[in-house]
Amino acid sequence: MRLELKEIKKSFDGKEILHGISFSVESGKALGLLGRNGAGKTTTIRIIMDVFHADSGEVLMDGSKFHYQPGDIGYLPEERGLYPKRVIGEQLVYLGMLRGLNKKQAVSNMKKWLERLDVSEYENRKLDTLSKGNQQKVQLAATLVSDPEIVILDEPFSGLDPVNAQILKDVITELIQEGKIVIFSSHQMSYVEEFCEEIVIINHGEAVLTGDLEKIKMSYGEGRKVVSANNYTLPELADKLSSELSDMLHVVNTNKHSVIFEMEKGYDQWQILEKMKQLDIDVKSFGIYEPSLNDIFVSKVGEEEADK
Repeated sequence: MRLELKEIKKSFDGKEILHGISFSVESGKALGLLGRNGAGKTTTIRIIMDVFHADSGEVLMDGSKFHYQPGDIGYLPEERGLYPKRVIGEQLVYLGMLRGLNKKQAVSNMKKWLERLDVSEYENRKLDTLSKGNQQKVQLAATLVSDPEIVILDEPFSGLDPVNAQILKDVITELIQEGKIVIFSSHQMSYVEEFCEEIVIINHGEAVLTGDLEKIKMSYGEGRKVVSANNYTLPELADKLSSELSDMLHVVNTNKHSVIFEMEKGYDQWQILEKMKQLDIDVKSFGIYEPSLNDIFVSKVGEEEADK
């Protein structure tokens, strides 16, 4: 299966919120849907789910118009939607039937997912009696109870301790291996990097970057190096390189461990290292710049909301 959005536009009260969003994701792959708060991610998700209708553009499945059915998509929203005062098992069975399962199927799936997520002991408890982490796992069970082909996860690791986060990681990996389409939205870039082969970054309603994550990393790292020194702090080293080697390199930024720079045309790393030696820069580390997804995100949309 291939889910595709083509030139999606959406306005509210005369103001255009989405300005022609396009991306695609295939079965057995996860797509990272990224952006600052208010960028248009939730509106995009709601259009996929037919909560909103696009003003123009298309949502396609395998090249044909996507006709949404309630059981097709499992959606884990950032703001949780289950009833806190209702019994957990009853809620999940109700939601399964609402999405097209008969009662027997709904009961069976409810029990399967509560057991898989290690919360089966709470089947007959009310949701508000559980910890935040266990409530999150119940919410995920509700997302998956209809065995949907498309799974959309919005900040799924919120409130989970490391043990429960690992359970969720295993479930997401299984969904991908089973050939589901997974759309993963999070500000926790390390999780996106772990699961997603493709990304789309939305900024102010536009898809400013889409494609294969590894290829994007390679293109962002091309021609860039990192260096640190034993006898200079990173700010001092950045200033030193900018003032003394400006003809050979251009300082781009610093991260936690290194100064990032681009080599000017006509120079190679050996010439730069030789010049550093002449300047008595005691090089601690020197190598290829491998950008993190957080680096790429910040470069496209700015530092607010990054790595939140």
